[in-house]
Amino acid sequence: MDFGMPTLLETKSLEVCAALCHELGLAFIELNMDLPEYQADMLDPSQLSDIAGRFGIYYTIHLEDTASPWDFNNHIAAAYIETVLQTIRIAKRISIPVLNMHFHQGEYFTLPERKVYLFKEYPYEYRQKLIAFRDTCKAAIGNADIKICIENTRSFQLDYVEEGISLLLESPVFGLTFDIGHNAGNNFQQQPVIEHNINRLHHMHLHDYERTHGDHLPLGEGELDLLKYLHIAKTHNCRVVLETKTIAGLKESIEWIKSKGR
Repeated sequence: MDFGMPTLLETKSLEVCAALCHELGLAFIELNMDLPEYQADMLDPSQLSDIAGRFGIYYTIHLEDTASPWDFNNHIAAAYIETVLQTIRIAKRISIPVLNMHFHQGEYFTLPERKVYLFKEYPYEYRQKLIAFRDTCKAAIGNADIKICIENTRSFQLDYVEEGISLLLESPVFGLTFDIGHNAGNNFQQQPVIEHNINRLHHMHLHDYERTHGDHLPLGEGELDLLKYLHIAKTHNCRVVLETKTIAGLKESIEWIKSKGR
């Protein structure tokens, strides 16, 4: 079970981030493609490989939160698909094992009595787009040891989202990321989807949660049974991102882990 860190706004230089990762005794950095310096067009595999080698680390990648490869607009979908394919090519070159991805819920119409989610309203188009994306990724990854892991976010428990995730999981190149703070912030409604597909769990975002202060807290500052989630991660050989957003929070979290003998 490897522990890693997210890219932080305090360390805009990858080399500085890698030095911190090494100093803290962590194994990997999760590069976040929402940041301009980690867009697919900006990632230089040779530079990434050189920095990883010098500091004895490796990478995972967090795809853009807004990625919607099954968008109804073919131009938008094509741009996101090409971004994912470009990232897969980079991952294959420098042995990046995990691409973390949110599942985009799509748009909705607000009616007087309810919300109508358009992916649910147009199930045929939605399913065909998902299947095409899944099969394209499977062909691109081939036999490489890469998993595209779908992270639980606020829409995870919606029935049409769960169906879409099941379609993706029909391919062995897809798996799951368990973000324990997101789950807690949604009254643990997302956990049944994870438990139902627990054999496909490969990645975890670990941070604490407290009702008043929300998630992404340093470990030990909230109300979650963190040892329970660490046991899940160990049982399923997950990589674990200590997903606090500051250097101070990251250091606090590492000290908490050490205090528990982990």
